[in-house]
Amino acid sequence: MSEFPTASDVLAPEVEALPLPDIAERLGVPVTRVHQLLRDGHLLALRRDRIAVVPAALVDDQGVVKGLPGTVTVLRDGGYSSEEILRWLFTEDDTLPGTPIEALRGNRGREVKRRAQAMAF
Repeated sequence: MSEFPTASDVLAPEVEALPLPDIAERLGVPVTRVHQLLRDGHLLALRRDRIAVVPAALVDDQGVVKGLPGTVTVLRDGGYSSEEILRWLFTEDDTLPGTPIEALRGNRGREVKRRAQAMAF
Protein backbone atom coordinates (compact mmCIF):
# COMPACT_ATOMS: atom_id res chain seq x y z
CA MET A 1 0.00 0.00 0.00
CA SER A 2 1.35 3.41 -0.91
CA GLU A 3 2.13 6.12 1.59
CA PHE A 4 -0.44 8.86 2.03
CA PRO A 5 0.56 12.47 1.29
CA THR A 6 1.34 14.96 4.04
CA ALA A 7 2.11 18.65 3.82
CA SER A 8 4.51 20.74 5.85
CA ASP A 9 2.90 22.43 8.84
CA VAL A 10 1.91 25.80 7.42
CA LEU A 11 -0.91 26.43 9.88
CA ALA A 12 -0.91 28.54 13.01
CA PRO A 13 -0.12 26.54 16.16
CA GLU A 14 -3.57 27.25 17.56
CA VAL A 15 -5.27 25.39 14.66
CA GLU A 16 -6.39 22.13 16.22
CA ALA A 17 -5.02 19.10 14.42
CA LEU A 18 -5.66 15.49 15.39
CA PRO A 19 -3.62 12.32 14.83
CA LEU A 20 -5.03 9.96 12.23
CA PRO A 21 -6.39 7.43 14.76
CA ASP A 22 -8.44 10.22 16.37
CA ILE A 23 -9.78 11.28 12.96
CA ALA A 24 -10.70 7.66 12.24
CA GLU A 25 -12.56 7.49 15.53
CA ARG A 26 -14.46 10.71 14.77
CA LEU A 27 -15.42 9.36 11.36
CA GLY A 28 -16.23 5.90 12.69
CA VAL A 29 -13.91 4.20 10.20
CA PRO A 30 -10.65 2.24 10.39
CA VAL A 31 -7.46 4.30 10.19
CA THR A 32 -6.71 2.64 6.83
CA ARG A 33 -9.83 4.36 5.47
CA VAL A 34 -8.41 7.71 6.61
CA HIS A 35 -5.21 6.84 4.71
CA GLN A 36 -7.35 6.22 1.61
CA LEU A 37 -9.21 9.52 2.06
CA LEU A 38 -5.82 11.25 2.15
CA ARG A 39 -4.57 9.43 -0.95
CA ASP A 40 -7.81 10.27 -2.78
CA GLY A 41 -7.52 13.97 -1.85
CA HIS A 42 -10.72 14.02 0.21
CA LEU A 43 -8.72 15.06 3.30
CA LEU A 44 -5.43 16.86 3.82
CA ALA A 45 -2.80 15.95 6.38
CA LEU A 46 0.25 17.75 7.63
CA ARG A 47 3.20 16.81 9.80
CA ARG A 48 3.34 18.39 13.24
CA ASP A 49 6.25 17.28 15.39
CA ARG A 50 6.85 14.45 12.87
CA ILE A 51 3.32 13.09 13.43
CA ALA A 52 0.75 12.99 10.64
CA VAL A 53 -2.29 14.99 11.70
CA VAL A 54 -5.46 16.31 10.07
CA PRO A 55 -6.87 19.72 10.96
CA ALA A 56 -9.94 18.98 13.09
CA ALA A 57 -12.00 21.53 11.14
CA LEU A 58 -11.86 19.32 8.03
CA VAL A 59 -14.27 16.81 9.61
CA ASP A 60 -17.63 17.24 11.30
CA ASP A 61 -20.40 15.05 12.70
CA GLN A 62 -21.33 13.90 9.20
CA GLY A 63 -17.78 13.00 8.08
CA VAL A 64 -15.49 14.97 5.79
CA VAL A 65 -16.83 18.54 5.58
CA LYS A 66 -19.23 18.82 2.67
CA GLY A 67 -17.61 20.51 -0.31
CA LEU A 68 -14.04 20.01 0.89
CA PRO A 69 -13.05 17.22 -1.56
CA GLY A 70 -14.35 19.19 -4.55
CA THR A 71 -12.64 22.38 -3.42
CA VAL A 72 -9.33 20.55 -2.93
CA THR A 73 -9.66 18.96 -6.39
CA VAL A 74 -10.32 22.33 -8.06
CA LEU A 75 -7.28 23.88 -6.40
CA ARG A 76 -5.03 20.88 -7.12
CA ASP A 77 -6.10 20.92 -10.77
CA GLY A 78 -5.16 24.61 -10.77
CA GLY A 79 -1.62 23.74 -9.67
CA TYR A 80 -1.85 24.49 -5.94
CA SER A 81 0.19 22.40 -3.52
CA SER A 82 -1.22 20.88 -0.35
CA GLU A 83 0.57 23.56 1.68
CA GLU A 84 -0.99 26.33 -0.40
CA ILE A 85 -4.44 24.74 -0.13
CA LEU A 86 -4.18 24.38 3.64
CA ARG A 87 -2.94 27.94 4.01
CA TRP A 88 -5.84 29.25 1.89
CA LEU A 89 -8.48 27.19 3.73
CA PHE A 90 -7.37 28.62 7.09
CA THR A 91 -6.65 32.23 6.08
CA GLU A 92 -9.13 34.87 7.20
CA ASP A 93 -11.11 36.45 4.34
CA ASP A 94 -13.17 39.49 5.33
CA THR A 95 -15.37 39.14 2.25
CA LEU A 96 -16.65 35.68 3.27
CA PRO A 97 -16.44 36.57 6.31
CA GLY A 98 -14.16 34.15 8.14
CA THR A 99 -11.98 31.50 6.59
CA PRO A 100 -12.90 29.29 3.62
CA ILE A 101 -13.05 26.22 5.90
CA GLU A 102 -15.47 28.05 8.22
CA ALA A 103 -17.59 28.93 5.18
CA LEU A 104 -17.61 25.28 4.05
CA ARG A 105 -18.63 24.20 7.55
CA GLY A 106 -21.32 26.89 7.53
CA ASN A 107 -22.96 25.52 4.36
CA ARG A 108 -21.55 28.29 2.13
CA GLY A 109 -19.67 25.88 -0.09
CA ARG A 110 -20.89 27.34 -3.36
CA GLU A 111 -19.12 30.64 -2.66
CA VAL A 112 -15.94 28.87 -1.53
CA LYS A 113 -15.88 26.70 -4.64
CA ARG A 114 -16.49 29.74 -6.86
CA ARG A 115 -13.50 31.47 -5.29
CA ALA A 116 -11.36 28.35 -5.65
CA GLN A 117 -12.27 28.13 -9.33
CA ALA A 118 -11.38 31.79 -9.86
CA MET A 119 -8.01 31.28 -8.15
CA ALA A 120 -7.21 28.11 -10.05
CA PHE A 121 -7.77 29.52 -13.53
